[in-house]
Amino acid sequence: MPLSSGEQLGHYKILSMIGKGGMGEVYLGTDTRLDRPVAIKVSTREFNDRFEREARAASALNHPNILTIYEVGSIDGRQFIAAEYVEGQTLRQRAAQSRLKLIEILDLSIQVTSALAAAHRAGIVHRDIKPENIMLRSDGYVKVVDFGLAKLTETATVSSESSASTMLQIDTGTGVVMGTTAYMSPEQARGLTLDGRTDIWSLGVVLYEMLSGATPFKGETHSDLIVSILERDPVPLLTTEIVPSELDWIVRKALRKDREERYQTAPELSGDLRSLKQKLEFDAHLERSVTPDVTTSAKEVHTGSPQDSFTTKEQATLPTDVTVAASRSSRLRTFVVGAALLIRSTFTPVESVMRLMA
Repeated sequence: MPLSSGEQLGHYKILSMIGKGGMGEVYLGTDTRLDRPVAIKVSTREFNDRFEREARAASALNHPNILTIYEVGSIDGRQFIAAEYVEGQTLRQRAAQSRLKLIEILDLSIQVTSALAAAHRAGIVHRDIKPENIMLRSDGYVKVVDFGLAKLTETATVSSESSASTMLQIDTGTGVVMGTTAYMSPEQARGLTLDGRTDIWSLGVVLYEMLSGATPFKGETHSDLIVSILERDPVPLLTTEIVPSELDWIVRKALRKDREERYQTAPELSGDLRSLKQKLEFDAHLERSVTPDVTTSAKEVHTGSPQDSFTTKEQATLPTDVTVAASRSSRLRTFVVGAALLIRSTFTPVESVMRLMA
């Protein structure tokens, strides 16, 4: 039975239900010992093994972009996870309100890759990266949540005494398809052994969806969608005016069906996203800093209010130090703009670098 408002679960007081999914119900509660808000996920009976795996995987990670687990417990037959309460909204909810700006998309994608890099270093693959599992805090921080489908990679080195070793023993075997179909990698859809590159594919799908407003692969049925993922290529993002060619290239590389041709690590993907973000920010700053050339032929030069304006003819009667200062200001502005353009020309375009790396 669902928990009701005011009910106690150990030292946690239930306030309200805030979500419900296949693995359990999520409540907003209060930690009465530490007087802090918590999110409490209570397991449904049929998913106890997966629930335990989620708790162990998530609690092993410590990263600012990964949901922090406070406690895992069982009271009166109810298994639960108490975690930090994220005040914000899912990426799905945010995207439904208005189209995200390009810089916003790059920023949150960089934060997700940072979270994935930490998980992959610990030998953990999320396996269910999608907009519902990416939380956006009100202060701009991104939190990756729900490691319910997480597993340790077969290549992870663990001691027999560790909790990670236990997770390996209870993990779903190869050949069982798990995850959300639209965001599955080809190897995941085929039930093959997975590694961190499956999360890179899923993030590529999320990126594509944020930029275009639709997922890259479609099908009327589950089987049709699987065929689309395995055999068809998505429509290039260049058809969307706001997407630069460099970003289209990044997304297409993340969505390579052969995982050997895909980005091999989350830091590699993050590096290209950061480089593109820096380039776009530099271009925007340069555009704001460039001003029209100062001309004095038959035009008024304004120094402030309208009554202070003077023509070129009148300028000749001004004191020498004023005309010299104006000349120096014009030359300085020309020098700054020229230097900025020179600096920009010395940067190797991201796209050229990435094409050489491909």
